[in-house]
Amino acid sequence: MTKAIPHSLALLCLLGVSQTTLAASNVELNVQGRITPHACDVLLSDGGLVDHGKVPARSLNQHELTPLPGRQLDLSVNCDEALLFVLMGVDSRPDSSLGPGFYYGLGWNVNAPTERLGNVSLAIRNAVADGEPALVLASSNQGLTWFPENNAYPDTYMGFAKPGTLVPEPHRLVTAWLHINTSINAAAFLTLNQEVPLDGEIVLDLRYL
Repeated sequence: MTKAIPHSLALLCLLGVSQTTLAASNVELNVQGRITPHACDVLLSDGGLVDHGKVPARSLNQHELTPLPGRQLDLSVNCDEALLFVLMGVDSRPDSSLGPGFYYGLGWNVNAPTERLGNVSLAIRNAVADGEPALVLASSNQGLTWFPENNAYPDTYMGFAKPGTLVPEPHRLVTAWLHINTSINAAAFLTLNQEVPLDGEIVLDLRYL
């Protein structure tokens, strides 16, 4: 399978140098990117925001994770025409995860920066592709092999196909429910004498195959 083309690309990175560095007579600037003839739009309801509001510290379990109420967002991928694509969850707080590879991080305690706040898990359910029920497939090796899986683990390709098919297929419109489950770390491992903001951030990256 061909290498996936990311939906979004970093274009430019600038690095500063100290004043003691000798000045050069020229400097190189690289601007990169890709132009693709077709495109898909990825949308989440509620602007992709899950707000758990205020969680009283006294309600947290002392020695085990405390699950918060699960949330559900509407997910849709709308393409100009039928295209072969995957979704991949990219964790912006990977070092704060209590279960790397399976759970996304919830960020660090701003009042005690070595304390990890907890986990977030994602699952894609009730997928419909071009008006027909779809099977959700996953690949942990960038599309070499696929297996049925609703859980969207970090850095795992998620594709869609007809039930009974074990290879993703091109689609023009895919809709699904994105289930989000958040768990807070055991209170015994957290400093909770001040307000602590939850800070999970996950990017759903669409890639063309």
